[in-house]
Amino acid sequence: MKKILRNITLLLLAGSSFLQGSALAEVADRIVAFVGNDVIFKSEIDNRVLLARLQYPELSEDKGLTRSILDGLIDQKIILTKAKIDSVAIDRNAIDAMVTERFKQISSKFASRADMESRIGKSSAGIRESIQEELRNQQLIDTLRKKKSAGVNVTYQEVMAFYKDNLSQIPEIPEQVSMSQIVKYSAVSPESRAQSLAKAQQVRAELQGGGDFADLAMKYSQDPGSAKLGGDLGFVRKGQLIPSFENAAFALREGGISDIVETRYGFHIIQLLSKEDTSMHVRHILIGFDRTNSDFSEAIRQLNTVHAEVMIGKANFADLAKKYSDDTASAMLGGVLVVNGSSKSTSMFTPDSLFPQLQQIIASLKKPGDISEPQKIVPPQGEPFYGIFRLNERVSAHPLDPDKDYAVLEEMALDYKNRQRFNQWVQQLRKEVFVRTSDI
Repeated sequence: MKKILRNITLLLLAGSSFLQGSALAEVADRIVAFVGNDVIFKSEIDNRVLLARLQYPELSEDKGLTRSILDGLIDQKIILTKAKIDSVAIDRNAIDAMVTERFKQISSKFASRADMESRIGKSSAGIRESIQEELRNQQLIDTLRKKKSAGVNVTYQEVMAFYKDNLSQIPEIPEQVSMSQIVKYSAVSPESRAQSLAKAQQVRAELQGGGDFADLAMKYSQDPGSAKLGGDLGFVRKGQLIPSFENAAFALREGGISDIVETRYGFHIIQLLSKEDTSMHVRHILIGFDRTNSDFSEAIRQLNTVHAEVMIGKANFADLAKKYSDDTASAMLGGVLVVNGSSKSTSMFTPDSLFPQLQQIIASLKKPGDISEPQKIVPPQGEPFYGIFRLNERVSAHPLDPDKDYAVLEEMALDYKNRQRFNQWVQQLRKEVFVRTSDI
């Protein structure tokens, strides 16, 4: 268990070195490791050990923590050396956007900019530069990890061997639920649709005129989750996106930009960055519909009718979801909500993964088959809608059962296999990159 905690600590603190205060700089320092042309200073190790013990008091008696952190930093620098040798591509526009966001988060924790610079021991420009370097390094490492895990699967025998070897460390399965929904959005007026289309056409004309996609996404896109990242949606697998969007994206060549694509969210312009057989890396610019003067009267009428028909047994919830729900992804599945894991999708998820309003709704449904009354939903991001929800299944928290919880166990085994393969690769790299350490 201590080994697991060490790994967590290294991941959490991997990007924290720029927060070293000026007090540490005043202490006589020395080099404790050479990694290729790079070095690791004792002050950096001491700082991370201190932070680890502050965040995880149970590590205070762990005499091997210092060595674990040093080994983790060595591995990180080796991976970065390999990434640079292989010229792994990174999205600089996305990094620039994230630097701005991270700097805002950090500066908000201090009374003033002068206070921040004094306590951290760096100028604002120096802090920004450190953040940029850390985010760049993390993106390089993440890209290499994804390349190494692409196409990796686990057999039944591997899953069961993992279960047998790690039984004492496998945590309890938390409460899980499966739910279905029928969602209705407000109607979009012809005027609103025409205005959004005209705006999307203007943006696409700017792209055709040589405009930078990421810059235009940050300027125009109305997708709150990706606009600040230059429209980057990251790596997604087939089945994760709305079909019209996904089909248009997969039809592109790498680097290609789509025509204007319409979904219920608005009009999209899509760029395909890279793709494999079952996944792709995309970014988009969304010009949403103006629903300022939303008219939900028809949505409410339809949902009341649907609810009444289901409650008296006149119609099946799944059939009505396919016919009426405005959420295309769940409608195709009869309204079933699906979440995406690292290897596959599942209809079972923990209630606390939902935002608070939906948590309250699902908690009010006591037994499978219970259906909520139609009500307005206001998500943290995105537009409001009306919906009704059905509890399909509720499974209480319990020790993992290798038969009933096989999908969860398979996910754990696949993650473990990917980490093992990556660690083996890093150990092989140690033979290719010069490493020398001294006593710490």
